[in-house]
Amino acid sequence: MNRDTETYPKAFLDRLNAVTGKRARTVIEHILQHGFITSEQLQSLYHYEHAPRAIRDVREQGIAVETFRVKNASGKSIAAYRFGTPADVSSAASKKSGRTALSRALKKALIEKYGARCTIYQETMDEAMLQIDHRIPFEIGGEHSQKEIEAFMLLSPSANRAKSWACEHCANWTEKNPDFCVRCFWAHPENHEHIAGKPERQVCIVFTGDEVKDYERLIALSGEKTAQATIKNILRKFLA
Repeated sequence: MNRDTETYPKAFLDRLNAVTGKRARTVIEHILQHGFITSEQLQSLYHYEHAPRAIRDVREQGIAVETFRVKNASGKSIAAYRFGTPADVSSAASKKSGRTALSRALKKALIEKYGARCTIYQETMDEAMLQIDHRIPFEIGGEHSQKEIEAFMLLSPSANRAKSWACEHCANWTEKNPDFCVRCFWAHPENHEHIAGKPERQVCIVFTGDEVKDYERLIALSGEKTAQATIKNILRKFLA
């Protein structure tokens, strides 16, 4: 059940009214009207297939949103979201304004340091396509000064989506331990101990230019489904 809006601090209500982003605005208005919103409603009513991303848009504005579980019409347990307690929202409202917009100067500094390439896939690409992201998710590690270049990374749009999905489905999304994230592939692919909590290692190989011919020969030799196993066998023999 929704808490009466009069119980919320004025600063929190002002924060809600100041949000203009369509996706975050949709979530806020639904919760204000109905008390909460479920992952199913985000999909069926508003066609947001990735519910955590829509909720993240709200949280990035410094708005406290808590997750709980409800049963849908078929009795299945699903995620639901509502504003936090008055104490939670007071704490959130006292912060600057959620996530700080990342500047062009930061992007330029990252490109000068690392090159115009995706940190995850190591793919060189048009600078305009690259997106700045916190190595440790903002929801877990909080904000960093943009002078701390090492706290940020450049990602291709597909890598950014993949990282967002992996982080939001990781157990640490609830635990919020920054040290756990530091050792994760999605924060430091060059030196990691796990991938979103799984004891795995990953190396991304991108074929460009004349290397595309090598890729085509690999697929012709092994087939797409077994290409990864073939690469592992080649490495095993090389390293033996």
